[in-house]
Amino acid sequence: MSTDSEIIRRSLDQPAAFAELFDRHARAVNAFAAYRVGRSAAEDVLSETLLVAFRRRADFDSGVESALPWLLGIASRLIRRHRAVEAKHWQSFAASITQQDHSSLGGLDEAMSRVDAEREVATMKIRIAALAPRDRETLLLYAWHGLSYEEISEALGVPVGTVRSRLNRVRKRLDSGRRIRAFDKQEQKGETVGRV
Repeated sequence: MSTDSEIIRRSLDQPAAFAELFDRHARAVNAFAAYRVGRSAAEDVLSETLLVAFRRRADFDSGVESALPWLLGIASRLIRRHRAVEAKHWQSFAASITQQDHSSLGGLDEAMSRVDAEREVATMKIRIAALAPRDRETLLLYAWHGLSYEEISEALGVPVGTVRSRLNRVRKRLDSGRRIRAFDKQEQKGETVGRV
């Protein structure tokens, strides 16, 4: 199987080869964009990301095997144009959590557990929406896409120390008394993330 770097090099002479890169990473880029700006804008971000990547494919660092951090970095920059839409998306999501009707087939304890979980999700969504855009972007790349600190650094064009500082700040802002599950998941993969 070809690496992303090989596909991009081949696409310089054979532009149609770039479609392999699209097939390989479109789902991840689209999911990242959907988390950030909603489904309707995500397709536009995906299209723009791949168009920009195709135009700039000669600039890709051929020493890097995976193009995913590069593509997510392009998507992140494009998403910045959609910040107003992003804020509305988070606010409407938080509002919809409180307005949903739920039926319970289980007992009272189960119903109360669901209500508590809904409140926690709504609170967490509001806290995430309140983060500085740079911090929110770093969190989403880390927690939802499972990128390493180094990959986030590459995607956002910032030093690894900046990524560490942002995630530390996010941990403190989101939950002062408990650990965040997404960070626990990364810890299980072997990365040191510290405790909240």
